[in-house]
Amino acid sequence: MSGEVWCVRAGQVGYADGRELQKRVEAARKAGSVPDVLLLLEHPPTYTKGRRASPDELPMGEDWYRMQGIEVTDTDRGGRVTYHGPGQLVGYPIVDLSAYGDDVHEYIRRMERVIIDSLGESGIEAGLIEGQTGVWVDDRKIGSIGVHVNRGVTTHGFAINVNNDLQPFEWIVPCGIQACRVTSLSRELGDEQDMGAFMDTVARRFGDVYEREPVEVGPENLDPPTPNEQLATARR
Repeated sequence: MSGEVWCVRAGQVGYADGRELQKRVEAARKAGSVPDVLLLLEHPPTYTKGRRASPDELPMGEDWYRMQGIEVTDTDRGGRVTYHGPGQLVGYPIVDLSAYGDDVHEYIRRMERVIIDSLGESGIEAGLIEGQTGVWVDDRKIGSIGVHVNRGVTTHGFAINVNNDLQPFEWIVPCGIQACRVTSLSRELGDEQDMGAFMDTVARRFGDVYEREPVEVGPENLDPPTPNEQLATARR
């Protein structure tokens, strides 16, 4: 192991709030105030449009989706349109890529391995499909990946369908793949899964694959003290 990765369980977070949280952690990581961080959370119903998204991936029109109670928002990650909702585990690693030779492809290969290994521990044999993104169970997609890199530090990450409603995927062209079939842990295993236990598995596998020691910390640890606060503490 070559250092810690802070694993933070943030609960259910609105997409915009989650993006703001990532930006704060990204700034702290660049400043060296925190080590690598893995945010583990869920989002309320949201369609996100990646940088390569096109209007035909939301064929009902954005207003229709909003009438169903699903937010539609742009995002700066790679990829196309996907869905987030309660019961889906979202992982946002904020990682300094210099530890991996600044190789984004290597970073993503490791992310795929984290998802595949975590599903394997739950009894699901998953893998990759040549020419397609994400992680699959046979021809059914169970995990999505979309990342952004700014000055050598990553944001965004992965989403794994655990207990979430899969109907919203049928209303779009998920990840730009026509007739894409989508599945989840609960659908494959026939019963609702323990999200907390699955988070444990993902955090541990992330540490193994990225060669970091996972350390559970609370969200309050993500906001380092300002210089004035540090000075006040030093004077006490």
